[in-house]
Amino acid sequence: MKNIPLYEVRHIEDLRDMLKQSVELYGDLPLFYYKKVKGGDYDYYTFNEYNKAVQAMGTGLSHLCGLGSRIAILAETRYEWYVSYLATANGTGIVVPLDKELPPEEVASCLNRAEVNCVIYSSSKQKVLDEIREQIPGVKNYICMDKTDREGVEYFYDILNNGQKLLDEGDRLFLDAPLDREAMTVLLFTSGTTAQSKAVMLSQKNICKNLEGMCSMTYIDQNDMFLSVLPLHHTYECTCGFLCQVYRGSHIAICEGLRYIVPNMQQSHVTIILVVPLMLEKFHKSIMSKAKATKKMARKFEFGRKLCKFLLFFGIDKRKKIFKQVHDTFGGSLRLIISGGAGIDPQILQDMQDMGFACIQGYGLTECAPILALNRDCDFNNRAAGLPLPDVDVQVIDKDENGIGEFIAKGDNVMMGYYKNEEATKEAIDENGYYHTGDLGYIDKDGFCIITGRKKNVIIAKNGKNVFPEEIETMLCMSDYVEECLVSGEEENDDVIITVTIFPCMEEVKKLLGENPDDDAIQQLMEDEVAKVNKNLVNYKHIKRVVLRDTEFDKTTSKKIRRKYKN
Repeated sequence: MKNIPLYEVRHIEDLRDMLKQSVELYGDLPLFYYKKVKGGDYDYYTFNEYNKAVQAMGTGLSHLCGLGSRIAILAETRYEWYVSYLATANGTGIVVPLDKELPPEEVASCLNRAEVNCVIYSSSKQKVLDEIREQIPGVKNYICMDKTDREGVEYFYDILNNGQKLLDEGDRLFLDAPLDREAMTVLLFTSGTTAQSKAVMLSQKNICKNLEGMCSMTYIDQNDMFLSVLPLHHTYECTCGFLCQVYRGSHIAICEGLRYIVPNMQQSHVTIILVVPLMLEKFHKSIMSKAKATKKMARKFEFGRKLCKFLLFFGIDKRKKIFKQVHDTFGGSLRLIISGGAGIDPQILQDMQDMGFACIQGYGLTECAPILALNRDCDFNNRAAGLPLPDVDVQVIDKDENGIGEFIAKGDNVMMGYYKNEEATKEAIDENGYYHTGDLGYIDKDGFCIITGRKKNVIIAKNGKNVFPEEIETMLCMSDYVEECLVSGEEENDDVIITVTIFPCMEEVKKLLGENPDDDAIQQLMEDEVAKVNKNLVNYKHIKRVVLRDTEFDKTTSKKIRRKYKN
C-alpha cells in the first residue's frame, strides 16, 4: 500500500464555523458566478456578500417562522438556493432540500413527512404548490425566490431585506442561535427507485467530517473553479459541489442547463467538474467519435497517445499540448473530473487520463453524507470506487467463495438514522454502529474498495452462483452501438435466463448499417455485440436473450436507470 501523506485541511466545528473561517480567509474573492440573463456574461457574489446574505436571510427567517423551523427548498440551482441552505442550517432550523423534478403528490408527501412549516421555492414550482396546497396544512409560510403578487406568498428579498434591517438594529436572534453539531440539521429524501424513499437524518458533524476527509484526499483550493451541473438537492452535489467550495475558498459557476455545459465550461474556465457516469460517457463518446472520424485522424490520435505515454515515462508531460484541441473544447483549464453516483467503465477514465485530464471516481451514499471512499488525485485505481475516507472504518462481511461480500462502514460521516423509521434504521445500522450499504464487492491488497454490484440486483444462476448485472452492463456499454442497457434474470421453465434490454446508439448504428436500417439488422448487430461480451464471461453469466427498446430507460434525477424489482 502506498503511504502518500494526506493534504492538510483545517478543522471546522460546524457549518457556521466553516463559513466564518472562510469569510476571514477568502472574504473578497468571488464565490458564486451566476448569469442575470441566459447566454450573457457571468457576474459574481463574493464570500463577504454571500455571508451577509446568509445572515440577513437567516435573521429574517428566524423572525418569520421561528427558530427550530423545518424549511424546505424547492428550486433549480440558483444563488437563492445557496443562501436558503445555510440561512436555515446555520441557526434557523432544519433544511429539507427537495428534488425539483418530483411530481406534486410526492412533493406533498415529503413536506408532510418532514413536518415542514416553511417552503422556499422558485416561481417554476408555483403550479406544483398550488396543486397540493390543501394537502399540506403544516406549511404556514410560502417564500418565492421571484417577485410575485400572489396572496399569502412572501418575496425572498423582502425577507432578506427585513433581516438586514433587524441586524442593523442589533438583532442577534439568528447570529446567537444555539447550534448542536450532533443534532439533525438536514433531512434528505433518498431517490429510492422501488420502495417509498426514506428520509435520511444528517448532522453538522456528519457533513463537516465528510468535508474534511474528502479534501484531505483530493487537492482543491481558491484557484479552482467548479461548474455546478448536477441537482443541488442531491447530497453529492450539495456537499461536494457547494459546501466543499465554501470550505476551500473555491468558486462555483452555475450552469445554465445540460445543453449549455460545454459553452459554460468555456466561459467560466472551469478547473474541476463533478459528473455522473452518463455525462462522462457522453463527453468520452463525443471526443472519441471526432478523434476516430477518419482512419488518418484515428492514427494521429493513437500516435499522440503513445507519444504522451512514452514521454511520461521520462517525467515529461505534453498531454495538454498534444491534445490541446480537446482541452480547449472544455475551456482550456479543466484539470480534474470527478465521477460519482455509480460505477464507470475504467477504460473511459484511462482514456481521459491519457489526454491529460485527472479523472477519478468516488463512492458515496446519502446515508454517508455522502462520501465513503474516494480515489485520490495522486493515488488511484480506475477499477476501484476509491480508498476509504480517513477515520472511516470500511469492512466487507458475509464473503462468498470469491471473497465478495457486503460493504459496511462506521464513522462520523454515517447518518443519525432514518427519520421516524426505527425499523429501517435498525435494518441499516447494526448494534455495533456499522451502516450496511447494500453494495457488494471486496477490498484489494492496496486498500481500494472494488464494487461488483448491488445486493438487491444480484441474479442467482441455476448453479447457485451470483451474477452481477452491473459487471455485464459495463462491458456491453463499451460498445459504440449500445447507448444504455439493463441486465436481468428471467425465470423460465425452471431456469434463469440472463436477459439484456438494449437501447441502441442509433447514430453509430446508422453509420454502420445505413440511414434506414431494418429492425432485423439492428437486432443482429446487438446480438453480435452481446456475443463478443459473452466470450469474456464464464458460461453461467452468458446473456441468452437480447431485447431491444426504442426509447431511453426511465431514470432518477441523479441519472440512474430505474430498475424494477419483484416484491
